Amino acid sequence: MNYRSLKPSRLLTINTLGELKAAGYEPRSIKQELRDNLIERIKEKEVVFPGIWGYEETVIPDVERAILSMHHINLLGLRGQAKTRIARLMVNLLDEYIPVVAGSELNDDPLHPLSRYAHDLIAEKGDATPISWLHRSDRYTEKLATPDVSVADLIGDVDPIKAATLKLPYSDERTIHFGLIPRSHRCIFVINELPDLQARIQVSLFNILQEGDIQIRGFKLRLPLDIQFVFTANPEDYTNRGSIVTPLKDRIDSQIVTHYPKSISIGKKITMQEAIVKTEQKGMVKTNDLVADLIEQVAMEARESEYVDAKSGVSARMTISAYENLLSAAERRSLLNGEKETYVRIADLYGAVPAICGKVELVYEGEVEGPVIVAQNLIGKAIRNQFLNYFPNPEKAKKDKRGNPYKKITDWFGDGNTMDMLNDLTNRDYEARLRTIDGLDDVVDQYHSRLSKAEKLFMMEFALHGLAEHSMVGKTPMDTGQQFKDLLGSMFNPGKAFGDEDEEEDEDDKY
Repeated sequence: MNYRSLKPSRLLTINTLGELKAAGYEPRSIKQELRDNLIERIKEKEVVFPGIWGYEETVIPDVERAILSMHHINLLGLRGQAKTRIARLMVNLLDEYIPVVAGSELNDDPLHPLSRYAHDLIAEKGDATPISWLHRSDRYTEKLATPDVSVADLIGDVDPIKAATLKLPYSDERTIHFGLIPRSHRCIFVINELPDLQARIQVSLFNILQEGDIQIRGFKLRLPLDIQFVFTANPEDYTNRGSIVTPLKDRIDSQIVTHYPKSISIGKKITMQEAIVKTEQKGMVKTNDLVADLIEQVAMEARESEYVDAKSGVSARMTISAYENLLSAAERRSLLNGEKETYVRIADLYGAVPAICGKVELVYEGEVEGPVIVAQNLIGKAIRNQFLNYFPNPEKAKKDKRGNPYKKITDWFGDGNTMDMLNDLTNRDYEARLRTIDGLDDVVDQYHSRLSKAEKLFMMEFALHGLAEHSMVGKTPMDTGQQFKDLLGSMFNPGKAFGDEDEEEDEDDKY
């Protein structure tokens, strides 16, 4: 009988050691198990790490090589680079079920028992020893390295209560309470943020990684543990909160460096996959690819910004939270205005400022408003760069012999006109204010003629913001939105803003 070919339903009917032997079971280490299953996946051209984007040519091949080499792995990278997710996905490379001695706290292999309990039980019952089946989802242990982690937590310690209950002397190994690592025998064990682990605790891992055994106080106890270790670490931690001690680093076979998405398209895939969009939001808020590109562009601008701490990094969680905030800003506006449906606006991008502020760490922390101003500037830079993908460069357009496509717009503001684009305008007011600006709809028609009405209005607002970022039009942030005006003329003649309400002015005629 070929044990490996048995279906899970057949395996689960095997209940004793004798039946397991008859089925042809042969033990193999967890690293060999991972290696064998990875080889099968590669041969079958299956995706080994689904949902991980942007690492197809870099990180994932390195991880696969480490697994084939049966190495312990350290994933080194800034926050939000899918290090923990990769570790968790390694569980899919394990066998669906493995046999263990029933009641064993160390997941003892029935043919290679490890604990005193398993040895005694097999000696007593022989082939009648009961076995149970451990699912691969239960073969993953994760521990965040925090300052309060002790050797007893990870390795184990003598338990005086157990000694008293069983009436055993402290010299008896049965008085030991095993920690997380021994209990993860035949499992994947992950330590997140390894540098945060105190140096003396890191030292306790030396023997486990190199010799595969543990040391607990004065016991002469050898437990040849079978564990696949995966560590994660942030390079900033090496000089900030702690470091990985050199002998431990030497015992970790493969160190793999992760990175942020290298393109907007990859970042957008990650954001769209991870963002939580409510069902009611999908029905109420209509969106487009450009606004998703702008969110990713904000992250790229942040990673290049002199005001954002590059050592801290800009997590992919920033774009996810920002996209969720953007949709919620549009949803809130629709609810306030009693509208059943709304199209996303550039103004909604500024509704994501809180998500951006919470995810970037400034080089110099100034006043309370510092992060907000930086976030607004990052959005502005994102609009500026994306604008060039959809409209001509304003600097070159000025010198174009065929005529400046933006002249009507700048002339309208040059005449002293001002436009307040408020965040929570109704769909009707939003359209009316955009169409009031001379030449704005002409520019969109000239370069993007095949658009729906909602898409055209979005592009008109985008063009307005883009011209402001290219210093063709003035823009001033307000608590309730943005005010657009002539860049220079407004300094001497502010003019009257379109949308300002006169007491006697009729609601329908206020433009």
